[in-house]
Amino acid sequence: MNYKLIAIDVDGTLLSDDHHLSTENKEAVAEVTRQGGLIVLCTGRSPQNSLPFMEEMGLKGYLIGHNGASTVRVEDREVLHQFSMDGRGLDPYIEYCREHNIHFDVNTAFGMYVDNVENLTKEAHHMYEYFRIIPASLPAWEDFREPIVKFTVFTQAEILSEALREWSTWTQQYNIVRSGEFFADFMHQDASKGNALKNLAARLQIDQKQVMAIGNYYNDISMLTYAGLGIAMDNSPLDVKAAADAITGTNNQFGVRDALVKYCLT
Repeated sequence: MNYKLIAIDVDGTLLSDDHHLSTENKEAVAEVTRQGGLIVLCTGRSPQNSLPFMEEMGLKGYLIGHNGASTVRVEDREVLHQFSMDGRGLDPYIEYCREHNIHFDVNTAFGMYVDNVENLTKEAHHMYEYFRIIPASLPAWEDFREPIVKFTVFTQAEILSEALREWSTWTQQYNIVRSGEFFADFMHQDASKGNALKNLAARLQIDQKQVMAIGNYYNDISMLTYAGLGIAMDNSPLDVKAAADAITGTNNQFGVRDALVKYCLT
């Protein structure tokens, strides 16, 4: 097999628009695994709500979550690597979010905290139910017992775009990436899917040329450009397609299956 390590994004890539994991994609993943390829999910989601997909596909090995901010081993959920960030530096962003009614959460590798869990909007409740996460109320920074790895904001697309324009004029101490139409993530400056994938490949002694990555959004660009073969979904924005080496079908047309068959199984 030309590619020993294959990183696959989840939302908009592995899953269809209705968040379904197709039989076609599962069967292709299983065949690549049988032939010796190591499939790794590389997602903006937390490990907590990504591991069920690994388990559904019968995958062991590793999972890269929080847009590369944390890498865990599936078997025992041990955090192998994480890019920790200084929570106190988030205070101006939190103040901005409160003033503009923008929802936010603070994440450790497996934990999630919101401003006040009792005051969640219906939209936030629905989002957390979908992502299968139960957040807790945000403690004081000094009360955190695990490293903070990601700060996520969630709001309407146009409000998010305006906030990102404003924040781009501030002194930058975080890597800020738009991970969806309604989401943006703040991480350590070195945290990215590409860097996490690079670190994992080095740990496994797999050459960069033997790494393949499949993704669909701006937060996937770093791993598409790092991988020996970066594949963008046809439902990707033009900038993401331009960063890739190849294009596969959409997430609703089993594009992951098609890419695995074309580049790993033939």
